[in-house]
Amino acid sequence: MTTLPETPNALVELRSGVLHFTFNRPDARNAMSVGLLNDLCNTFDAIAEDRSIRAVVLRGAGGNFCAGGDIKDMASARQAPRTQHSDPVIDYSRAFGTMLRKVNEAPQATIALIEGAVLGGGFGLCCVSDVAIAVADARFGLPETGLGLPPAQIAPFVVERVGLTEARRLGVCGGRFDGAEAARLGLVHFVESDAASLEARLDEVLDQIRRCAPQANAVTKRIMLGVSRADPDDLLDDAARDFAECLRGDEGTEGTMAFIEKRLPNWAAKD
Repeated sequence: MTTLPETPNALVELRSGVLHFTFNRPDARNAMSVGLLNDLCNTFDAIAEDRSIRAVVLRGAGGNFCAGGDIKDMASARQAPRTQHSDPVIDYSRAFGTMLRKVNEAPQATIALIEGAVLGGGFGLCCVSDVAIAVADARFGLPETGLGLPPAQIAPFVVERVGLTEARRLGVCGGRFDGAEAARLGLVHFVESDAASLEARLDEVLDQIRRCAPQANAVTKRIMLGVSRADPDDLLDDAARDFAECLRGDEGTEGTMAFIEKRLPNWAAKD
């Protein structure tokens, strides 16, 4: 069983194969401090090989998802001295990209449960979730350019999520919009009217994920994420090898036999 790291800036709870990771800086609207960034990275590192954890639910305490990077940490990085081998501002910015990539490439299904402010780094986390569920009055935005900054580490993931033309518009206009517009853009998958409906939708999505084999989900994500990064023939060759390995493995054997025998496979939730 995975030993979860300490997370001073987040509430972490494992229930029925689902890791609930709650950003716990409500006074700062869950702005992504260096500490919270490290908590998130350390947690995803810890669970990377654990297929008993089927999904990770990301959410924020106090009614906000995440209001982006912590401005105080940005100021501290700017004031820190540069050396021949290190630039604190570059290191600070690049750490966001590392975190987003870890979440994006996690073998588990990742779900963003979105309320309130979804800005900057929070916007980026929405872009790298497998399933994003938002309340209608959530407030999305890319405020960086209004601060004289580019959304540097977030931008590639925004382009992948909503496409280049919409990403350009949002970037240069500092895009601000609600849950309905987020759904139109393809940023989120479901928009709910209130907190109760949000939780009900989460339960529905988790039920669907539990019907899927965990290793098959991990391989599926890896193949899909490689679509835009590889030569098409190389990608299809790799996918064929992945398929063969899965078909011959425990999950493929159990899943196909369960289908033939007209029963649920052993990983699926029982009614």
